[in-house]
Amino acid sequence: MDYVGRFAPSPTGPLHLGSLIAALASWLDARSAGGRWLVRIEDLDTPRVVPGAADTILRQLEESGLSWDGEVLYQSSRTSAYETAIRKMGKQTYPCACTRRELEDSVLALDGARVYPGTCRTGLGAGKSPRALRVRTGAEPIRFTDRVQGEVSQSVESEVGDFVLKRADGLFAYQLAVVVDDAAQGVTDVVRGADLLDSTARQIWLQRLLGAATPRYLHVPVAVNAAGEKLSKQTGARATQAADLPLALSFLGFDIPDLAANDLLEWAIANWAVKRIPPHRTLPIDFH
Repeated sequence: MDYVGRFAPSPTGPLHLGSLIAALASWLDARSAGGRWLVRIEDLDTPRVVPGAADTILRQLEESGLSWDGEVLYQSSRTSAYETAIRKMGKQTYPCACTRRELEDSVLALDGARVYPGTCRTGLGAGKSPRALRVRTGAEPIRFTDRVQGEVSQSVESEVGDFVLKRADGLFAYQLAVVVDDAAQGVTDVVRGADLLDSTARQIWLQRLLGAATPRYLHVPVAVNAAGEKLSKQTGARATQAADLPLALSFLGFDIPDLAANDLLEWAIANWAVKRIPPHRTLPIDFH
């Protein structure tokens, strides 16, 4: 099967170094395999979307030399596909009437574990109105081999519980949208940050329910600052620049040669080796 990779940022602000590392790893893995690399803007969570951020992200990718194939896909244009997927799952989904407060109380009752206790699995209580839509999960562990993190196993039912596909505010959940779009775009390889590793079992569960193929997964380590905090807008990470490319390559295990910027990416494609990527790593500098 021909390789198809993708980078799927949320337009909540410009890319920072952690985002660039994930994009670069995905791009290099695709290009070294002679494959296609797609860009998808995950703009479903409209309250968090920052006007102009999508254009800024695309410009940052171009300035860093990370060209993509085909048109950029915007999830906000895909709502009918998500509705179709929900209908396809049929009785595997059910309405949930739980409020945020009720869910918080349930979490406390389960010793702090963030697991949905199945309150509405057998029906809504008297006088309750549906709010969100959930999918039934199973106890059998989901197992997969990550190309960097190794063997992973998770029982979605006991470790997560029945999870939300459509939120109380009417927005489709990330877990559903990413599975539907990866299938529609023929994605064969998902390369992203290890902060999303815990989402993978849920996505594989949905792939199986929808009869979609499961891609290969590669989760690169999460970039952190000198305080041990994940790089993010919340921790003050600045917008990345094209000049940050050598630092991103170094984070991915490269020994950077003295090359002009135009030659560096071609060299990196030729020398891409997943075995050099460490499962866990901290940045050598405080990147703000």
